[in-house]
Amino acid sequence: MNEELKVFKKVEVAMKKLFSYKLSFFVLAVILFWAKTYLSYKTEFNLGVKGTTQEILLVFNPFSSAVFFLGLALLAKGRKSAIIMLIIDFVMTFVLYANILFYRFFDDFLTFPNIKQSGNVGNMGDGIFSIMAGHDIFYFLDIIILIAVLIWRPELKEYKMKKRFASLVILSGVALFFINLHYAEKDRPQLLTRTFDRNYIVKYLGLYNYTIYDGVQTAQTETQRAYASSDDLTSVENYTTSHYAKPNAEYFGSAKGKNIIKIHLESFQSFLIDYKLNGEEVTPFLNKLAHGGEDVTYFDNFFHQTGQGKTSDAELTMDNSIFGLPEGSAFVTKGENTYQSLPAILDQKEGYTSAVLHGDYKSFWNRDQIYKHIGYDKFFDASTYDMSDENVINMGLKDKPFFTESIPKLESLKQPFYAHLITLTNHYPFNLDEEDASIKKATTGDKTVDNYFQTARYLDEALEQFFKELKEAGLYDDSVIVIYGDHNGISENHNRAMKEILGKEITDYQNAQNQRVPLMIRVPGKKGGVNHTYGGEIDVMPTLLHLQGIDSQKYINFGTDLFSKDHDDTVAFRNGDFVTPKYTSVDNVIYDTKTGEKLKANEETKNLKTRVNQQLSLSDSVLYKDLLRFHKLSDFTAVDPSDYHYGKEKEIK
Repeated sequence: MNEELKVFKKVEVAMKKLFSYKLSFFVLAVILFWAKTYLSYKTEFNLGVKGTTQEILLVFNPFSSAVFFLGLALLAKGRKSAIIMLIIDFVMTFVLYANILFYRFFDDFLTFPNIKQSGNVGNMGDGIFSIMAGHDIFYFLDIIILIAVLIWRPELKEYKMKKRFASLVILSGVALFFINLHYAEKDRPQLLTRTFDRNYIVKYLGLYNYTIYDGVQTAQTETQRAYASSDDLTSVENYTTSHYAKPNAEYFGSAKGKNIIKIHLESFQSFLIDYKLNGEEVTPFLNKLAHGGEDVTYFDNFFHQTGQGKTSDAELTMDNSIFGLPEGSAFVTKGENTYQSLPAILDQKEGYTSAVLHGDYKSFWNRDQIYKHIGYDKFFDASTYDMSDENVINMGLKDKPFFTESIPKLESLKQPFYAHLITLTNHYPFNLDEEDASIKKATTGDKTVDNYFQTARYLDEALEQFFKELKEAGLYDDSVIVIYGDHNGISENHNRAMKEILGKEITDYQNAQNQRVPLMIRVPGKKGGVNHTYGGEIDVMPTLLHLQGIDSQKYINFGTDLFSKDHDDTVAFRNGDFVTPKYTSVDNVIYDTKTGEKLKANEETKNLKTRVNQQLSLSDSVLYKDLLRFHKLSDFTAVDPSDYHYGKEKEIK
C-alpha cells in the first residue's frame, strides 16, 4: 500500500511539474479541443465524407485551427496566457455548439445572415431546449478540465518562452492551414472561388475557418450593398427598357393558366442531338423531340451562359433573366438578395404554386436559402426521395427513380403549378452502374468523354419514361414542358478526345460553338419544329412570361423573348465573349459564325462587344448592390423569405 502511495505521489509531483508550464497547458488545450471538434464532425454533422483524402482532412483541419487560435494566447505571460486561452476556447466552443444546435434543427450550418434574420434562428424558439441532449456536456468538458488544471496549478512558469517561440507556434498554425487548403483544393478544385456548399467548406477546411470565410463573404456583400442607392438602378432601367422586345401576338398568352414543367438536363450539350456512336443513336428520344415530336419546338442555336457557378448560374439566369457572377456562385454569395423571379411573378399574377424537385441535398449551392428569396413554395430535396445505395450514383439520385418518385409530388401540387426538376446522373465523372448502361462507351481513351455517352443515353431513357408517366398521371396534356441543358459537360481539357468524337479540330472558334445546349419548349396547341433563333438562358424568363400573357416590360430582364420578332440575337458569354448569327468573338478575335473564318474587327463587332460588356456590367451591379430592392412595382411585392419553410415535403412519397 505504501509503495502504491509513493508511486501516486511521484505521478502527482510529475504532473504538477508538467502543468506548471504554459506550453503544457497549451498542448493539453489543443488535444482536448481537437478531440471534441473531430468527434462532433463524426456524430453531429452529415458531411458526406468520401475517400481517404477527405477523411484525413477531416482529422487534420481541427488541429490547424486549434494550434493557430489557441496559440495566440502564448503571446501573453504566465497565468494571463492560460486565461486568454480559456476565453478563446470558450468562444470557439460557442461557435461549435451554436452550429450543432442549428444543424439539429435545420440540417445546415449557421451563417451571419442567418443570425441577422429572426426568421431562421427565431424559428427555433422554445424548441432550442428540446434539441439539446444530455451528452452535450461533452462539448464543454475540455473547458472544465482546463479550469480544474488552472485551479490545481495556479502558477504557470514561463519555461523561458520567448515571443519568438510563440510567434513560431502561430505561424505553424498558419502553415498547417495552407497545407490543409492545398490538399483540399487538389481534391475539390476552386473550393473557395466557386463556393459550392457550406458542407464542403466545413469538411475540407473546418467549422472555424468556414465561420471566418462566411464572415468575410458577408462583409464584402454588406459593403457593396451599403453604398448602393436607388440612383444606381436608373442605368439598369434605361438599359432594360431600351432592350425590351415586344411579344409575338401568335404566342402571347397561348399557355396562360397551364402548368409549367421545366426539366434541367445536367451537363447536356447539343452535339449529342442526332449523334451516332458506332452507328447507334445516343439519345433517340431527344432526337425525336428535336424534330418536332410531341409538338416540341427545338432551339438549335441556344447557348448556356454560365460561369463558375455552373448549375446554380443556369438556375439563376433561367428564373431571373440576370447573369451569374464573374466569380463564385451568386446562389451562395448573393443568396440574401431581393429578386423579381419567375416563380414569384407567376404566383402574384396568376396564382401559381411553385416547386423544385432535386435528388441532391438541400444545402448544395445554398438552395435551401436562396429558393426562399426567389419565392419557391416547396423544395423536394434528397430527403424526400429513396436514397438507398442502388438508387444513387455520382452526385445523387439516379434519373429514372427520380422521375418516377417525382410524379406523386407533382400530383400533390395545387394547379396551376410551376415545377423545376433537376436531373443528376449525367454529371461528371459520368459513372454509371453496369446494369443501367444500354450503349457501349466511346473508345477515345479519355475516361470522361468515353463515359459521357452512357450517362447521356440513360438520361434520354429516363426522360422518355417521364413523358409516359406524365401522361398516365393526367399531367401531360395541360402542361407546358421546357427542357434545357444547363452547361457544357466536356471542358476544353478534353479537346483531343473531342476531336476524335466530332471529327474536327477543337479550335477556340469550335469550342465557342460547342457551348450550345438544347432548349425545347412544348406549348399545348402549338405545332413544334426546329427554331434557328440564336439565344441563351438569359432569354427564357421573358419567353415564358409572354407565353403566360404577362408582359415582361416592367421587370428587370436582361434577356428578350425568343419568339419575338424584336428578339436580340446577340448571345453574351459570362467571360465577355459572344456569338451572333453573323459573328463569333473569342478573346477579342472575330470569326465568321457560319464558316469559322477569322475576320478583322469592324465598327459592327466593336459595337457588339460594347453592348455585351454593358449588359454583363449592369447585370453584375444588380447582384453586387442588390438593386432590385429599390425597384418598386404597383402589382409586385418583394418576396419575404420568412414566409417559406421547407420540410413538410417529406410527407409526400
